[in-house]
Amino acid sequence: MNDEKNETAHDPLPDRLSVDPSSPYYNADVLAHDIGIRFKGMEKTNVEEYCVSEGWVRVTAGNAKDRHGNPLTIKVFGPVEPYYREKKQM
Repeated sequence: MNDEKNETAHDPLPDRLSVDPSSPYYNADVLAHDIGIRFKGMEKTNVEEYCVSEGWVRVTAGNAKDRHGNPLTIKVFGPVEPYYREKKQM
């Protein structure tokens, strides 16, 4: 039973996190876990970066790319709730 508690117990998520390795807010250790983002109460799957204290997420804008080949993003403001997703048991 102790093993189950260790698997589900996580460190708190950071206030700001990015999936871009060139960002100063990138954290590979945190991103190794399955993280979900609720934005304005709805589950979002296209979040590139978030900041809880400032209340915004940066989401991809379709398939558009910038001149460096990176996805174009849009910053949208509202309540942000990051969380660890539960592992589905089969």
